[in-house]
Amino acid sequence: MITQAPPFDSRDLRTALASFATGVTVVTSRGANNRKVGVTANSFGSVSLVPPIVSWNLGLKSPSLAAFDEAGRFVINVLAFDQQHLSTQFSSKTADRFAGVPIDEGLEGLPVLRGCTAVIECRTIDRLELGDHVLFLGAVEQYRYQGTEPLLFCQGVYLPGFSNRQPA
Repeated sequence: MITQAPPFDSRDLRTALASFATGVTVVTSRGANNRKVGVTANSFGSVSLVPPIVSWNLGLKSPSLAAFDEAGRFVINVLAFDQQHLSTQFSSKTADRFAGVPIDEGLEGLPVLRGCTAVIECRTIDRLELGDHVLFLGAVEQYRYQGTEPLLFCQGVYLPGFSNRQPA
């Protein structure tokens, strides 16, 4: 028999989940009328190396959801430590999140942010509605990385760099 979990205080649960440090990405694509879309996401993860598959998720109420569904492709832009401003810009309600952002064109003309630690270009292979989010799974078609210091986030703040730390 399956029993339902007790109700949680969603704010308190969010605080607990924020204890897990993550990298910060901006996921980009193109929607109807070739309109560029981009959102800040720290839900990115590696699913499989053989074949190479990654995942990320987006809220069901996001105004960008339809564009990601239409495109069938996305780019994971792993932000570098000096790109905190892009994390803020792509999580804002501004009309043009790409204003003043240098971009290149990736596969099929998708926007790729310049200066990122890594860029992973994907074809959507599955989309699952789970709770209040959509989980996107993508087959990695192309990637590149610079090995620069990534932007990290934990407990509501950006973390200091780790480049001068000794490996564990």
